[in-house]
Amino acid sequence: MIVLIIEDEKPAARRLSRMLLALGLEAKTMLHSVEESLNWLQNNEHPDLIFLDIQLSDGLSFEIFEEIEVKSAIIFTTAYDEYALKAFKLNSIDYLLKPLDEDELKFAVTTFQERQQKQVNGQIDLDTIRNLLINPIDRKFKKRLTVKVGQHIKIINTDEVACFYSENKATYIQTSANRNYTLDNSLEYWQEELDPEKFFRVNRTFIIHLNAIKDIICYANSRFKLILHSSVETEIIVSRERVKDFKNWIA
Repeated sequence: MIVLIIEDEKPAARRLSRMLLALGLEAKTMLHSVEESLNWLQNNEHPDLIFLDIQLSDGLSFEIFEEIEVKSAIIFTTAYDEYALKAFKLNSIDYLLKPLDEDELKFAVTTFQERQQKQVNGQIDLDTIRNLLINPIDRKFKKRLTVKVGQHIKIINTDEVACFYSENKATYIQTSANRNYTLDNSLEYWQEELDPEKFFRVNRTFIIHLNAIKDIICYANSRFKLILHSSVETEIIVSRERVKDFKNWIA
């Protein structure tokens, strides 16, 4: 396996190299700038995995992707969290904040190895099979729902819904206009009825509309905290077991 480190701070690059050796990976090449990385990638076989800092000595590493098609899997390593959303749109495995944590690094490497093994074996993961079974191409998802407001029934388009959430054994929606309504059915019911390209269940409590996401913040234990355009009192944290699927969903 070919592993490449692109990091402008040489002590940080050496530390990462030692951490990878402890995990059974050897990075024989370490690059330190956008220009140096472009030259190397244009003249060498692309590695299986790149550990990539974002702010390099001569610019942002995103400039590399603007010049050439990088075929490698990427694990971003950076001191800045404001580039997370842009990073996820690339072929990224994880987004690790400095100083690097050994457990988070191990989790990212394991995620890459599991993905690589599935490609080698030609396997389809269970989530993919499940989605094929319950979401056939001609499946019709709900485009609107009804809620009771006093003695009236209100019709709401699902695109107006920022999130579905559960609280005190009841299910609610919050609209993009910051209005909350009670629903009759459970989150499990709505998870099956909503378009998976637009809605994603980030944890046991919340189903989020893609367009409702204002910001994604790196959080403890390789998780993410979501900030919505609407006001939600409860913290919305993407559970660790859902992080990989969430990244694929937003890409």
